[in-house]
Amino acid sequence: MNVYYQTGYHLFKFLGSVLFSFRVVHQERMIEEGPAILAMNHQSFLDPPLAGISARRELNILARRSLLKWPVVGPLLPKVGVIPVDRSGADRTALKALIRVIRQGGGTLLFPEGTRTRTGELQPAQPGLGFVVAKTLAPVVPMRIFGAFEALPPSGKEFHASPITIVIGEPIYFTEADLEGGEGAELYQRISDRVMAAIAAIELE
Repeated sequence: MNVYYQTGYHLFKFLGSVLFSFRVVHQERMIEEGPAILAMNHQSFLDPPLAGISARRELNILARRSLLKWPVVGPLLPKVGVIPVDRSGADRTALKALIRVIRQGGGTLLFPEGTRTRTGELQPAQPGLGFVVAKTLAPVVPMRIFGAFEALPPSGKEFHASPITIVIGEPIYFTEADLEGGEGAELYQRISDRVMAAIAAIELE
């Protein structure tokens, strides 16, 4: 971890513990070395940093390009593994940058739903995750966050110091056989749906 990532990592470890009694269940299932995709449901702005501290390794993550314009914080985001993405359409450039990171042995965090839930319920998966999996065959670690929606709803106008838990599921290992019987968008969606189903099956412990 570089100094920026390390500083943020320990800061959010502290804040998570103090404000949200944050805990990670089944830490032993995390893939801490080599190519890996962490896939988690998306409830709140709290999700990326809390998912980040659920691993002991540095992660890359996609975030909308406009965040880089935020004062003070924006310029630091690329230093902590953020890859800017254009949310106005399918940004294959950002996905390809993420694919390069994975092929070089890196870890990444992706939200299959693509955006935060507005109701607290799980949303359908988008094909982006499936595209990355199909191009890398990287193992996927399904994760589910509980409590972040209650702690910081999408409006951003309310804040509650309530408990947040991330439960890590069993890793999914993909092979060439998983790419058979489909191609393009249909294949990518099928893979994303499989991961999303694994996330949905995770229960709070």
